[in-house]
Amino acid sequence: MSHFPFRLAALLFAFSLFATACHKAETPAADSSTPTDPAAVPALAVPPKPMPAELPPILARVNGEDVRKGEFDTLVRNMELGQGPIPAERRDEVLRGALDRLITYTLLQQEAKARNITAADAEVDQQVQMMRGQFSNEEEFKKALATRSMSLEQLRDDARTDIVIGKMLEAEVESTPAASDDEARVFYEKNPDKFTQGESVRASHILLLVDEKADDATRKKVRAKIEGILKRARAGEDFAKLAQANSQDGSAQQGGDLNFFPRGQMVPPFEEAAFALQPGQISDVVTTQYGYHIIKLTDRRPAAAVPLETVSAQVKQYLTQIKKKERADAFIAELKQKSKIEVLI
Repeated sequence: MSHFPFRLAALLFAFSLFATACHKAETPAADSSTPTDPAAVPALAVPPKPMPAELPPILARVNGEDVRKGEFDTLVRNMELGQGPIPAERRDEVLRGALDRLITYTLLQQEAKARNITAADAEVDQQVQMMRGQFSNEEEFKKALATRSMSLEQLRDDARTDIVIGKMLEAEVESTPAASDDEARVFYEKNPDKFTQGESVRASHILLLVDEKADDATRKKVRAKIEGILKRARAGEDFAKLAQANSQDGSAQQGGDLNFFPRGQMVPPFEEAAFALQPGQISDVVTTQYGYHIIKLTDRRPAAAVPLETVSAQVKQYLTQIKKKERADAFIAELKQKSKIEVLI
């Protein structure tokens, strides 16, 4: 796992509220980038104020509360653990953005405390367990904690803070009106490229497995066998029956049928061969990392627009999410306006 959401879950929530990554043919693609990704920060028209080479112990104050270098260093370290080193040419931009996010987090934490919002131990346990579940085993989980110089108790404290901030933000956006049918229609009509279903094909195949580490003698033997099957298929034998009798793929029971699939779903050599065929045609032997294939194309579907009625519900959901994010952003802006924020670097 590349990163932990240490002290960031609520902050991410604030900046990408209810955001979802959607398939292009189903709904408009929501912005799935996170604020911790240096590459996701757009280039600024005006260069940011340079960050000092040596940072002082206190970087900012929010309503009298110190924003300390240690917290900032932790945030930056997590960014780099998850996304790689910050490009030197974008250091000022990315670090200024990170500081602003830490200030925002502090503001949200203060406001949640002022509202007496709490999190039950059971809620904290559940969130920590979700984080633990991102790792293959307990050892990997503990290793991730150690890498970030964090104890389990610190993780629990941060999870509790994230939960109360999340509750506050949810309360702020819950009255946001849902998107209407008319709004969905307008978005659909203005963004036709987001509702195009790409070309797809339907194919059947016969697969003879070959281990990637197999020696030449083994490969030649399997290759000779599949070439014999290919001759029988091209001579007119029933392809489905040949697949049922010979294929070592899970599709054998269905006569090798793989149903329709678009580009990008199969491994490249298989995809290239399948999309080069016309319905009824049988490929030459195709080699992939799995072994040797024979492919028979059975149907093609051209690219086509997805009807509005098919995606209307998803579009309305997406637009509602955007409205809620805008409300969350406005709430954060209101907090900043009424607060005393001193940036000391």
